[in-house]
Amino acid sequence: MDKIISISELASCIYSGATLALGGMTMYRRPMTFVRTLLRENPHACDLTLLCFTAGLESDLLVGAGRVRRVRSCYFGLEVFGLAPMFTQAANKGEIEILEETEASLSLGIRAGLASVGFMPGRAWVGTDLPRLRPDVRMVTDPYSGEELVAFPAINCDVAVIHALEADPAGNAIIGGNSGVDVELAMLADVTLITTEKIVSKLARADIASPAVTGVALAPYGAWPTSCHPHYPLDGEEILHYVEACKAKQFDSFLAQIADHMSTSLSTSKMP
Repeated sequence: MDKIISISELASCIYSGATLALGGMTMYRRPMTFVRTLLRENPHACDLTLLCFTAGLESDLLVGAGRVRRVRSCYFGLEVFGLAPMFTQAANKGEIEILEETEASLSLGIRAGLASVGFMPGRAWVGTDLPRLRPDVRMVTDPYSGEELVAFPAINCDVAVIHALEADPAGNAIIGGNSGVDVELAMLADVTLITTEKIVSKLARADIASPAVTGVALAPYGAWPTSCHPHYPLDGEEILHYVEACKAKQFDSFLAQIADHMSTSLSTSKMP
């Protein structure tokens, strides 16, 4: 079955109120072309819950554009480039809801969702004040040992968008190293969409298998200006341009010009 669609069709799959998972890690292999297309072409995608193991530039654009209602991530920032400016501003003003998460709470919540059970127990958060910030996280007693454990509620996801190095028309995809929880998100989501640097006729192996995938869209340099090893490195100059625009309170202008600005920068960037 051929699952190839256009990037515009892919972006149109996101609807108001959806829980949207974005693949990649920190500043690596983030679905940037998808986010730019969504902001440009799909005004109905709003009130989103962002689900990211780590959130970065791609998520900051969505928050700054006013598309996000709630964030679930154990990290939200731009690594060496500092805080994520629009997320930081929205958080300080109380404009978005932030669910306190850690690597453990996300991992165990996703595991519960994959197992179709209501929660997954663990020792993480035991003896901390974190449960006070999350009334939905409960204490339970292990029926075998009597040990007090933390019950992390199942996490569910409507749509996951993951950028791949290669994919084939059937939906098989290779994402390479530093996969984060992308494979798990692909299986967890009701709809999994792949953007990819390259489409080949058939993959001999896959990190994400065809049955989990709904659609595949070709997006060369689709993670830029984040990196996509081994195809291209991080474009620090472009990320600094974004940070400076936000500091100058020019995010709206940046967003309005994002199509021309990104395409011009891409055509002149020093990529292999």
